[in-house]
Amino acid sequence: MARDKTVYTCTACGGTNPKWLGKCPHCGEWNTLEEGVAESGTAAPRHRYKGLAAAAAVATLSQIEAAEIQRTPTGLAELDRALGGGIVEGGVVLIGGDPGIGKSTLLLQAAERLAQSLPVLYVTGEESGAQVALRARRLGLREAPVRVLAEIELERILAAIDAEQPRFCVIDSIQTLFSDALTSAPGSVAQVRECAAQLTRAAKAGGTAIVLVGHVTKEGALAGPRVLEHMVDTVLYFEGDTHSSFRLVRAIKNRFGAVNEIGVFAMTERGLKGVSNPSAIFLSTQTSAPVPGACVLVTLEGTRPLLVEIQALVDSGGVAPRRLSVGLDRDRLAMLLAVLHRHAGVSCLDQDVFINAVGGVRIGEPAADLAVLLAIQSSLRGQPLPRGFLAFGEVGLAGEVRPAPRGQERLREAAKLGFAVAVVPKANAPRPADARAFEGLTIHAVERIEQAIEIVRGL
Repeated sequence: MARDKTVYTCTACGGTNPKWLGKCPHCGEWNTLEEGVAESGTAAPRHRYKGLAAAAAVATLSQIEAAEIQRTPTGLAELDRALGGGIVEGGVVLIGGDPGIGKSTLLLQAAERLAQSLPVLYVTGEESGAQVALRARRLGLREAPVRVLAEIELERILAAIDAEQPRFCVIDSIQTLFSDALTSAPGSVAQVRECAAQLTRAAKAGGTAIVLVGHVTKEGALAGPRVLEHMVDTVLYFEGDTHSSFRLVRAIKNRFGAVNEIGVFAMTERGLKGVSNPSAIFLSTQTSAPVPGACVLVTLEGTRPLLVEIQALVDSGGVAPRRLSVGLDRDRLAMLLAVLHRHAGVSCLDQDVFINAVGGVRIGEPAADLAVLLAIQSSLRGQPLPRGFLAFGEVGLAGEVRPAPRGQERLREAAKLGFAVAVVPKANAPRPADARAFEGLTIHAVERIEQAIEIVRGL
């Protein structure tokens, strides 16, 4: 019997190579080529592309009518915020997250709400129908008119979608599906790419909104080829610590709305509940008396100002002091420590420095720089910052404090929550005519990091 021909496929880009290489020749990633059986070179059956719309005629951009996209709310306000207002007819959403974070729970709750007015199909490849029913009962969704299909074969799933004609369909998960047209195992690069492409075609042709659940790797990225994220319309990441009750749904890509929007949920016995005022939740763990090393930051997640507590611990280190950050970039922390030493005269060369964003929030914007430095300085001196104190602003290598985007909205959120003192970049300071909107909040505008340190020492 002739031996099957093997081929090496890149797990990052999906490119193939006849032999193994340490570096993928297509995308340049290292150690991503995996051995598999080469697919046959026969052409794909014509029925696989049945239902695709005919090619549109060439038109001038200014003459194309652009209508507002119709959205259907899921009934979960925080999920709608991350999606940009709700699901879109024919849209494909990819949601990924760590095991046990709550992806299936959230989608089952959304499916139950939508099933009250739309036909809904829930396809499970990881659980049986009985297991899904048990979860629904635990969540109090006993009367949910959701159609359930336990299947992993792509062709049968497409046939069920064609027969049921759902307006909303959940595929849990894309890594468990396989197509008879390919010989590779479920979860391989070829299978994930082909199954996602076929489901995307079905969504566009039939107008069904499809949500694909995706596994993540140990690095936190979505498993499978990178092209998977390019195929879909929206990519959501489920973030949070499984030991904490709070979860964040972050939009990384959205063709129908803004990116970097987040929805905040709290895990309860009855499933995930939306948190309408996350700032109050994240600050609820503060102690009654101020402690050294704690500083409140007003960060911006999409269109929502969010108040998060930054904690710093500076302790005597050894020959090689440690720099560790949770929720913030570690390389940026090293840069900020150098700026603090050079321009403010505060040295941490022989000290261990630990930074933590309370609540499991990941902060990626540079507007957190000023709050991080003030928290470090507070911990080093052993002097707590005043009650009701907050700060935000980007710090440059020359020691200058640069403005943060939408500073007025950040200050309004702080004033609404009763904060009393704020240290902000000079460009973000409100005009005298707008001072009434920030009544009760004393705002100190600074241009350099040493000015901010002097103001804090005088408070």
